[in-house]
Amino acid sequence: MDELLLARNPDAASTLPYLLLVPLGDGLVFRVKDTWPRTTAVYCHPVARSEWPQEPELVERIALRALARRGAAIDVVADRGREQRSQIVFTRARGRDVVFWQSPRTRKQARPDVRLPTARAAGVAGLEILADAHERYPYRFSAQQATVVKRALPCGDYGVAHGGTLVASVERKSMPDLASSVTSGRLRFALGELAALPRAAVIVEDRYAAIFALTQVRPAVIADAVAELQVRWPNVPIVFAENRRMAEEWTYRFLAAAYAWADSEAPALAAIGLGPSPETATGPAAPEATTAEVRAWARANGLQVPDRGRLRPEVHAVYARSRAPLEE
Repeated sequence: MDELLLARNPDAASTLPYLLLVPLGDGLVFRVKDTWPRTTAVYCHPVARSEWPQEPELVERIALRALARRGAAIDVVADRGREQRSQIVFTRARGRDVVFWQSPRTRKQARPDVRLPTARAAGVAGLEILADAHERYPYRFSAQQATVVKRALPCGDYGVAHGGTLVASVERKSMPDLASSVTSGRLRFALGELAALPRAAVIVEDRYAAIFALTQVRPAVIADAVAELQVRWPNVPIVFAENRRMAEEWTYRFLAAAYAWADSEAPALAAIGLGPSPETATGPAAPEATTAEVRAWARANGLQVPDRGRLRPEVHAVYARSRAPLEE
């Protein structure tokens, strides 16, 4: 069974008295201040694997029930009765990369450089949300700090791109639409497409209890089907909001969080030598701007373009260069 190993730091001059060995990959080694995040988050200083002593003075061996890397964090579940769950988080604080070891008790104190969202979700200013061009009565996100651009999305109704890749998408459903798409099988195929994205979800504009008020179909059939779909595709949550307004708010915050995750994960992992997450490399390319969108941009920036027909290749090239800094 895998174990977290804690040993005394042989460097007497160090202010971090312990070494932590995490059995992930070839092993990650950190200098730490404590043996578990009990009252406050524990700062972790990553060091080379070679710094782990050949004959360590072990302080504690923590048997593990689960150990999994999820994005820029490592979830740790100890095989014991108390103090089971913790998380090693790679983030940024005051402009530098840092690592914190936190537990559910200390999580609120261990969130450096993260602001509680008000109108601006996840600290992302001017989030660009891609709305599927075929979406009827789309969300406007007028109450949020976001702009909406219509594109032909490969899946979902709303998405967000980072670095030219579609990193997240949300499928919107009303309760009647949910019931119809479940019974027809459309939702099954939609979840299969959404599951190919790094992050995706289905948002339902109603409460879960509304399933059992359906009259055109047996409620138990829909409830069982939703449960089966969630088990089959656990990486695509099906979320029930109270109404359309709450569903729009949830969609905005989910997409903002996904954008912030995509923006911060690669630098954090590169700093500790883990490399990029495979899931960030498998997302489809972001949908290209329409001719109408490029035409409107060109006119707003003083370029002469025709009212109809195709645009010259150099116009598209200038537009692409103007967008590149926003996606890096």
